[in-house]
Amino acid sequence: MNRKILLGVLLLAFVAYAGWSFADSVTPYVGIAEAQKSAGNVQVKGLLAKNAPAPHMEGDNFIFTLQDEETGETMPVRYHGTKPDQFDEAYHIVAVGRYKEGTFESDKLLIKCPSKYESQKR
Repeated sequence: MNRKILLGVLLLAFVAYAGWSFADSVTPYVGIAEAQKSAGNVQVKGLLAKNAPAPHMEGDNFIFTLQDEETGETMPVRYHGTKPDQFDEAYHIVAVGRYKEGTFESDKLLIKCPSKYESQKR
């Protein structure tokens, strides 16, 4: 009987830990306004802002301004890495990270480029 209880407690602990780990790894998509209010990691999708300082490197960080496609709001992004290869052809940019001290600190960028095969689909 004690062995069954111990096994049940261990199984319950494993399921709880797995659920907690999964919930912690989920990164929701939000707009710029929500990203600025969020305390945790989020994903922000936008366009490269046209009327902003040109994207550039500052030390080991790539700096650019993201613009919300729907609201037009802008937000500076500090990507902890070098400029992605296809950044200049980007249609959409998804920055993953958190807003801190006036800048979105990003550890991951997803660059969405228009497909060269798009015209062939029609």
